Amino acid sequence: MPSAEQLAVDLLARTDYGRVATSMRALPFLAFARHIVVDGRLLIRMPGSVGYHRACVGGVVAYGSDNLSFARPGEGLWSVQVVGECAAYDPTAAEIERFGPAPRSVDGEPYEPVYLAVEPQFGTVHSTDGALERHFEHMP
Repeated sequence: MPSAEQLAVDLLARTDYGRVATSMRALPFLAFARHIVVDGRLLIRMPGSVGYHRACVGGVVAYGSDNLSFARPGEGLWSVQVVGECAAYDPTAAEIERFGPAPRSVDGEPYEPVYLAVEPQFGTVHSTDGALERHFEHMP
């Protein structure tokens, strides 16, 4: 079985959205974000207009996602989190395409994307009812 960090990154690759957590003015906060996984690194797209990216860049962030909203009845649930240093990122055209279409606006403001990269330093994975065991049954 892979390490918790590897498993967390693998499971993040199966979702499109998650939540980034850091602190702003000494207070914790969560923000939704779109993500992709490229070579074991997490790339994040956030709306620049809200400014949350400024609190993330240069710091350590946690990023998590889960299957809570798309698990089928009887399917086990899982939740993952990776923690790592966050940096501003300039994605390639292919990476931007992988993110898919961006929203037109966020909170009434035109959507201007900001891209970040997180190098996972460690990860945690939690599951119920054999969700991870079934995941590994389908891996080559």
